[in-house]
Amino acid sequence: MRRISIILASLMLVFSPAYGKKMPKAKVSNDATKYLDASFGVYDAMQKKIHSLAELGYMEYESSSLLASHLEEHGFTVERGVAGIPTAFVASFGSGSPVIGLLAEYDALPGMSQDTVSYKKAVTEGAAGHGCGHNLLGTGSVAGAVAISKWLAEGHQGTVKLFGCPAEEGGGGKAYMAREGCFDGVDAILDWHPDICNLVNVESGLANVQMRFTFHGISSHASSAPEKGRSALDAVEAFNFMMNLMREHIPDGTRIHYVITDGGKAPNVVPDRAEVLYYLRNGSRAVVADLKERALKAAEGAALGTGTTMTYEVVSGNFERLYNETLATVLQKNLELVGGVSYNEREMTFAREMLSSSGITDLSVLEKPSMVLPLGSDYPTLKGVSSDVGNVTWVAPVASFRAATFVPAGLGHCWQFTSSGGTTIGTKGVMNVARVMFLTAYDLYNSPETIAQIKAEFDRKRGEDFIFEPLIGDRKPPLDYRKQ
Repeated sequence: MRRISIILASLMLVFSPAYGKKMPKAKVSNDATKYLDASFGVYDAMQKKIHSLAELGYMEYESSSLLASHLEEHGFTVERGVAGIPTAFVASFGSGSPVIGLLAEYDALPGMSQDTVSYKKAVTEGAAGHGCGHNLLGTGSVAGAVAISKWLAEGHQGTVKLFGCPAEEGGGGKAYMAREGCFDGVDAILDWHPDICNLVNVESGLANVQMRFTFHGISSHASSAPEKGRSALDAVEAFNFMMNLMREHIPDGTRIHYVITDGGKAPNVVPDRAEVLYYLRNGSRAVVADLKERALKAAEGAALGTGTTMTYEVVSGNFERLYNETLATVLQKNLELVGGVSYNEREMTFAREMLSSSGITDLSVLEKPSMVLPLGSDYPTLKGVSSDVGNVTWVAPVASFRAATFVPAGLGHCWQFTSSGGTTIGTKGVMNVARVMFLTAYDLYNSPETIAQIKAEFDRKRGEDFIFEPLIGDRKPPLDYRKQ
């Protein structure tokens, strides 16, 4: 069978005002192309349902079940509760090699509640919302997996696996899944993320660890008997002071940020418990590991100096990404083939109103969603991003891309992304993602040579003696992470 890139090279993309671009087709379309062209409504409803659920990490029970059940309805075998995480799953279809994997996420962010309107308006003040578009991320990958299964079902050899990955936002679910071998034996994995434009990600990003430090002291009356107390809050402040002094003596590009999550309850009570949550980041996991040890010593010193005790936990830990150029090149070709997103009149009106609400007067930014950037384009915001996808890139070859799903009126984790991602603007991006994933998988299934090149590059860059040793150690998944 000829490669799909040859078959599709001379074909035009058909634009539908309501649903965006249809799948590029050969003269005789296959079941995958027909399925995606007919399924906008299915995945529009799905992403909007997950958008409304807005479940936090490790608590995505309804969202993960919705995606897993949909895959089962299309003939996938689904293993739920993998890696000791109730909301993690692996869905498989087909048999034999190559094995192509797709990553799906579906957790929301705290405090990001937002209605799907062109101005800032919480659905429920202080509630969670999909400010990072994971309602779209999970839906797009599932749509792509189902499309691939339709083609495999025509009698072609190969396996597609959809990995349902919980708690990317701080909980680091993929690190636990990687530790338990969920991604072993996969020849290539496709990953994507919602954004305001379209490009293949070639940045390694930052490795990071998230650590919770808890100090325990002695409570007393802060005025009548202060000498009897030992303030846990003093310990937190002493620790933070030492960490801030450390900033002068750390490698360039390192990021340290924290928030005091418990500082006591009343000024006239010496706090016997205080807690601070830290993120430590750098482009090298080796540097992050060193920062972790330095932070522990500072915390121990703060406890010693204030007469308190200290306990800690590593909540999550993520590697920097291992970039696979061979796989990224295949992905780039198909991203260019599918193209970007075009707004219809209703969506354009919505987008312009959102720009106005956001104080943006430059309407040229609305050209970004229709553009596909060349491979290797500089995209500064990705340089400082940490993701648990980094762990996966060191156990299997991975290529990641960004797809336009938001009105370009904000910068990540914002009400504008939460709002526009829950509309048909987001769904158009979802369907483009599914098409890119199908076309890339198609190319890989039909080119054993490319698979071999991908794996050879992966082995060369990772090193023959590499052993995955997660930054989280042997701790259990922090299923109550968002409940604290």
